[in-house]
Amino acid sequence: MQLDGRRPASQKGDVLVMTEQYLLDCIYFVFFTMGGVLAASLPLILTALVGSRTVMGKTLDPYECGMDPFGSAWEIRFNIAYYLYALMFLAFDVEILFLFPVAVAYDKVSGLRGVIELFIFIGILALAIVYAWVKGVFSWAKKRKAC
Repeated sequence: MQLDGRRPASQKGDVLVMTEQYLLDCIYFVFFTMGGVLAASLPLILTALVGSRTVMGKTLDPYECGMDPFGSAWEIRFNIAYYLYALMFLAFDVEILFLFPVAVAYDKVSGLRGVIELFIFIGILALAIVYAWVKGVFSWAKKRKAC
């Protein structure tokens, strides 16, 4: 009789006797589970024991930067270049993540084909940067001073 299809166990009457390897695996599982629970709960317990119990006035402010907020957030107008720059960063950040699987699977693909595909991908990214540059996304217009 086998417990999980891999580890054999002997049977003595109605009692199932576990092999030493299976018992060792169970002990490892219990210890690693206890270690994970301890690692997750220890910072919470230490914060509850050591942390301050009083709430300061600035703690409840929306931004804890040391300056008192003034005005409404709806009155502030940001330059569109900030948003375009952030979108470009996000797009390239996500696209660069696709390079990690290529690096991992590099030895499984034929050498020349993998290199050519990698250069095509990076070339498309470079074209996108050139397009954004031509459209003026990376140029910051200086604000005119009111006289």
